Amino acid sequence: MTLRRHLLLAAPALMLAGKAMAQGTPLRIIVPAPPGGPTDILARVLADKASVTLGRPVVVDNRGGGGGVIGTDAAARSAPDGNTIVLGHNQTHASNQSMMAKLPYNAIDSFTAVARLATVHHALVVPPDSPAKTVAELVSLGRTKQLTFASSQAGSASHVIGETFSRRAGLNATHVPYRGAAQAATDTVSGIVDYYVATFPSVSPLIRDGRLRALEIGAPARLPDFPNVPTAAEAGVPYLAVDAWFGLFAPAGTPAPAVAEISKAMLDGLKDPSVTPKLTAAGFTAAPQGPAEFAAFQREEVERWKEMVALTGVKIED
Repeated sequence: MTLRRHLLLAAPALMLAGKAMAQGTPLRIIVPAPPGGPTDILARVLADKASVTLGRPVVVDNRGGGGGVIGTDAAARSAPDGNTIVLGHNQTHASNQSMMAKLPYNAIDSFTAVARLATVHHALVVPPDSPAKTVAELVSLGRTKQLTFASSQAGSASHVIGETFSRRAGLNATHVPYRGAAQAATDTVSGIVDYYVATFPSVSPLIRDGRLRALEIGAPARLPDFPNVPTAAEAGVPYLAVDAWFGLFAPAGTPAPAVAEISKAMLDGLKDPSVTPKLTAAGFTAAPQGPAEFAAFQREEVERWKEMVALTGVKIED
């Protein structure tokens, strides 16, 4: 196909996107999670900033359910006119591709990468009275007795990472799924389960108060506020340095100029000094990437999670 024909085919979509943006048509951010959670907070903080930069309203549309599939599929089916994006993450746009046999969208082919925004570290925690004070001690314990480990939800990152740990460390461990991070953390505090791989923000107050003990955190360096918690590499489990990540995607076929404009507005908002403390309070670390870099990163992540899913055998039943 000639370049001229490519341009002729693309022209209607470009004109439609340009006309919509010029008229102030709202930009819809689909959040595949209920209101009030970290993903929702991230979307709303950036929506406020981007609306000023773009000169049009930016609205958040919460579509929770199905491990993020419902909202993500709605985005994939939306018109590629530059008026809809989705705030995806490592489950919706990486691990679900391997865990779900009948995923209604393709994590890569159904979308155009817009911008990576932020990451969240995971930490391995145990009850405060656990005999294991290090990862090595937990491994030794798990090779002599049956252990249990929590996850925030079957098929979640905490499930896959926790299962990866038990398999690679050779533990006798049984998975106990919960319906949310709060209950998983509560039962870990109580000693009902022996360990839990959690997003760090969801357990950091409990660690600070001594109600949980963190054996490692998947960060590149020790956190200033938690200097006694070793990194995954220092603890001898570098494979646990798996971050949750969050980024924006548009439906496949969205015109490149629209993608570039939205990406710049969101990444500029991420750099705003007033945004940083809000994201830090919600547990996020800014990790900005533009469309091309984010697309390459996502492809690597799809393969990374594919390997972990193959190792653990974790599947989400339809």
